[in-house]
Formats: sequence, C-alpha cells, structure tokens
Amino acid sequence: MEMVKKLGEKGISDQRVLTAMSSVPRHLFLETMLDYMAYEDRALPIKCGQTISQPSTVAFQSELLDASPEMKVLEVGTGSGYQTAVLCAMGLKVYTIERQKELYDITKPRLEKLHYRPKCFLGDGYKGLPEYGPFDRILVTCGAPEVPEELLSQLKVGGVMVVPVGNEQQEMLRIVKMGEKPSDILQQRYGNCNFVPMLGKLDYGKL
Repeated sequence: MEMVKKLGEKGISDQRVLTAMSSVPRHLFLETMLDYMAYEDRALPIKCGQTISQPSTVAFQSELLDASPEMKVLEVGTGSGYQTAVLCAMGLKVYTIERQKELYDITKPRLEKLHYRPKCFLGDGYKGLPEYGPFDRILVTCGAPEVPEELLSQLKVGGVMVVPVGNEQQEMLRIVKMGEKPSDILQQRYGNCNFVPMLGKLDYGKL
C-alpha cells in the first residue's frame, strides 16, 4: 500500500505498526464523502468537531508506545475508532474511552462490525478507567494542557504513556514510569504537534 510505503519513508520502522496500518481500512472510519482522501497523510474531520489523525501521526504514536502483543492499553479518545483498530491489529488488549456520546454510539458498533474487539467506554478521559488498571501502556489522542495525573496513577511501573501536552500547540511526550514516586518519571520529548483539545472533566457513567 502506498500509504504504508510513505510512512516508512517518513521514518516509521516498527514492522508491527506498519503491518497493522496496512491491514486497517481507513476509509471505513470516515464519512463517505471523504473516501477519496482516506489514504492521504492528512487529518480529516469527523463528527462533534473532532478529527481522525493523519496516518503518520497514528503510526508515530503507535511506534512510541513500543508495545508488545497482549499488553493492556488504555486509549483516551476513541474518536472515529481508527487508532483503536490499529492498536487491536497490533495484538494489544485495548480499553478505549470516549467523551462524546454521539461518537461513542457510532464508533462502538463500527468496530464490532469490522471485527475489532476493544472494550469501549463512554466517560471522562481525565479519569481514565481505574477499575481496569493498571495498564502497560496509555495512549492519549487529544491535547492535554498538562500530564493527567489520574492517568499516570493507572500506569504500571515500567509502563509508557504517550500524550500530546500543551494548549494552542502541543508537544508529544513519551513518559516512562520508573517507580511510584513523583520523581520516578522519565519524560522524553518528540517535537511539536497539533491535536484537538482534551475536553473538560465530566462525570459520565461507564456503559
């Protein structure tokens, strides 16, 4: 696939990520009118004022996770479900949470129809899913003003969180939890990026 070839040219080298990206039909996660742009490297609009990230961003975040099959991953921001499907195709045990009920109601059955089997929740991404933690990996697919402490507390020691942090513009951070103390955090920086903002804290129930 041409899209995957271009991802390799842009520096994505994790073969599990590239194989997963080649297997997930991105056009099925878009409005039909946008089908013709599905495999271009651009973010595209979806419902509720949100976007589906460009393929290179999905691949980059997935590669930064450095996740092995069967690891338990929390994804904050299900959105269209495209990133969710890529994580599933990588053989990960995916728990994904979405704030917008309209998106949740569309995306959960879409993933089921396409035979991806993440555990989907409607709720507040800031709170995560403590009852299902701790997680080996956490992936945040929206811009957080700061590193969410509640999510960090749900990460296993030795685990990795990938999160874009900032307001108008974010910086992609890879956070490795080396221990339980606040000082036991290794923070790696991977340049500027632009994501839709992580929305305000809510008190949704789990579905």
